[in-house]
Amino acid sequence: MSLKKTTALLAFAALVSSAAALAQFQPPAPSPKASLSQTVGVTDMTVSYSRPSVKGRLIWGELVPWDKPWRTGANQATTITVADDVMVEGKKLAAGTYSIVTIPAREEWTVIFNTDTALWWQTDYSEAKDVLRVKTKPQIGQFQETFQISFENFTADSAQLVFAWERYRVAVTIAVDVKDLPVKKAREAVAKAKADDWQTPLAVARYFADSKINMDEALKLADKSISIQKNYSNLGRKARILAQTEKWAEAVKTGEEAVKLAKASPEKPNIEALEKAITEWKGKVK
Repeated sequence: MSLKKTTALLAFAALVSSAAALAQFQPPAPSPKASLSQTVGVTDMTVSYSRPSVKGRLIWGELVPWDKPWRTGANQATTITVADDVMVEGKKLAAGTYSIVTIPAREEWTVIFNTDTALWWQTDYSEAKDVLRVKTKPQIGQFQETFQISFENFTADSAQLVFAWERYRVAVTIAVDVKDLPVKKAREAVAKAKADDWQTPLAVARYFADSKINMDEALKLADKSISIQKNYSNLGRKARILAQTEKWAEAVKTGEEAVKLAKASPEKPNIEALEKAITEWKGKVK
């Protein structure tokens, strides 16, 4: 190959490489991407969206028309992923990923969960792909320049998914299962734990005992942890479970063994609370 052709090919390769590098660059977006994750109970939720700003524009009824589907943000679809089945305003939403479409109105908004996660413009929206629609009343509040989605107002088994832009604030309540689902996941975690993992059965034993879910199972899980690696933590927990079931003599014996291991440990864990408990248990031994 001639020097001229070689030089031309090298120049072309450099140009292609440069173009590829430029293609990887994204200029600052007027409506930047955002994401947020939240765990409620044992259920993980993730929202992905883009954040437009007011920029002096009239938003409601103008940029975002009343009574028409809105992609609830900017650019591509706003999506939510729920790891488990949940209840949205009292209606079931199965685990999965959905686009969130809203229909703003002055008195009442419709919040829609749709299976089409590739939505772009308003015309792409298909009502036939809706899986859930709920109604909620908007609130007028503090001015919000940049559109924001957040999780707020937590309880033990719920949180509100809140949409806020300009002076409008809209919320829907998402409730999760904190009774049967955590127990199911706890048992699955124990079943999947590695052979040398003593911490997982101990954590589940503690949860079952503290929540008074199943004391017999809690004791068995504590024993499982001890069989893998006996230590102050799992012996101390077993002692407390035995005390919870009023097996005072066994609780004292196991607790004293835990204290002995703790005193011999180079980590020197704090055993003051356990020693105090053992003294109380001794007074209940018949």
